[in-house]
Amino acid sequence: MQTSSVAMVPISSVVVSATPRSGGEDAEHVRLLAEVLADLPPIVVHAETMQLIDGLHRLRAAVSLGWTEIRVRYFHGRVEEAYLLSVAMNVTHGLPLSSVDRVAAARRIFESYPSWSDRAVAAAVGLSPRKVLQVRRSLAGPVAQQERRVGRDGKVRPINGASGRERAGELIRQNPDASLRAIARQAGVAPATVADVRDRMRRGAQPVLQPRDRSPQPPRAGSGAQVPAQRTPDELFAALRSLQNDPSLRFNEVGRLVLRMLQTCAVAIREQESILATVPAHCTNQVSDLLIGYADVWRTFAVELRNKSAVA
Repeated sequence: MQTSSVAMVPISSVVVSATPRSGGEDAEHVRLLAEVLADLPPIVVHAETMQLIDGLHRLRAAVSLGWTEIRVRYFHGRVEEAYLLSVAMNVTHGLPLSSVDRVAAARRIFESYPSWSDRAVAAAVGLSPRKVLQVRRSLAGPVAQQERRVGRDGKVRPINGASGRERAGELIRQNPDASLRAIARQAGVAPATVADVRDRMRRGAQPVLQPRDRSPQPPRAGSGAQVPAQRTPDELFAALRSLQNDPSLRFNEVGRLVLRMLQTCAVAIREQESILATVPAHCTNQVSDLLIGYADVWRTFAVELRNKSAVA
């Protein structure tokens, strides 16, 4: 967020017209804020238009106290970016937006950014991806016709993964020794997808998943990148203890880094229940997306290590 330092501005100069709150302000919330207003953060205002971005109730509380000036941080950016910031700030703190307001915000974001993925919009407005998908389907025109979407990580991905898999297959045929990441960059797919395509081709299967085979399969025996069957936590802990006693890992910097990474995974397994119970509700989608993304990276890493072992 590109904001300036705090400044004092006349309350009369602040414009309140485009707000994600359809129901206006809450009088009781205004009264409560008036009691502690001096200790609250400054409001956020769009620098070019003086449109209020965040702090409607703080602004009303200042007026109720007879203030003529209020502390402000200016946001420097486009009008639509200011609206996005307004939604994001009202979702994460203060009086939460109603579900109706969140749906309306999702509609407006789709109108301005039709290529955004459902998860990206869901994270911005604080709705589930399933609910955002319903909003998308209720809209027509460019929103419904997008062939590629921008994810929360800023990467552009095709809605239909078949073309990306076909392109990855072509690149693998042209250069069988190319790395997963190099092919992934050229094909516009994830490295894990390239790993699955490569394994399918080694088994004589088509790169594109068939109707009865819609989930990527782990590399199988004989593919040169065999991944063992899923292990129990106790088996994983035992394997880690064995590696921790290996001098070739313990006594070099990279080896110790590998052990620390694996130890972090072990802690996550042991503390899984407490983590599930304590992650804040508004963070669950973000944490889930990160875990899935990291799992994808770990799987690709595992396949590359197996390939290296097979070559050696």
